[in-house]
Amino acid sequence: MRHVISLLLENEAGALSRVSGLFSARAYNIESLTVAPTEDPSLSRMTIVTSGSDDVIEQITKQLNKLIEVVKVVDLSEAAHVERELMLIKVRATGKDREELKRTADIFRGRIIDVTESSYVIELTGDSRKLDAFIEAIDRSLILETVRTGVCGVGRGDRILRL
Repeated sequence: MRHVISLLLENEAGALSRVSGLFSARAYNIESLTVAPTEDPSLSRMTIVTSGSDDVIEQITKQLNKLIEVVKVVDLSEAAHVERELMLIKVRATGKDREELKRTADIFRGRIIDVTESSYVIELTGDSRKLDAFIEAIDRSLILETVRTGVCGVGRGDRILRL
């Protein structure tokens, strides 16, 4: 089962390496990883998407809590949450493909953020399924480059990850 794990950790050199090392040492796969400072510059928030049974996720959570730099760990998948991902996709846009790509971007609520004579760069945000669906909806031979941020998420309502 897919899980979105969010954690607060000290914003210091090597913290990301120790977290990713924990995953690789135990042969757990990281499907997506995002990390950035929070409103408190001494803390960073990391969001990890991984898959595993409830027992595996419980083990991962316990191991993360043992790391000195980790302040708090939450499995966002346990309750209602919102998640988003950003994708920038550069596509070949010439001839009849130009208008079709513009229409498809509009349908998916994407924005064309760069235009040249032969290409578009389209910005899309949404859950991973939406971004995957956009890629499936366009002709793959038109894709020149794809960049995705990975998932970031937050609990809904009163559920917060904070000290």
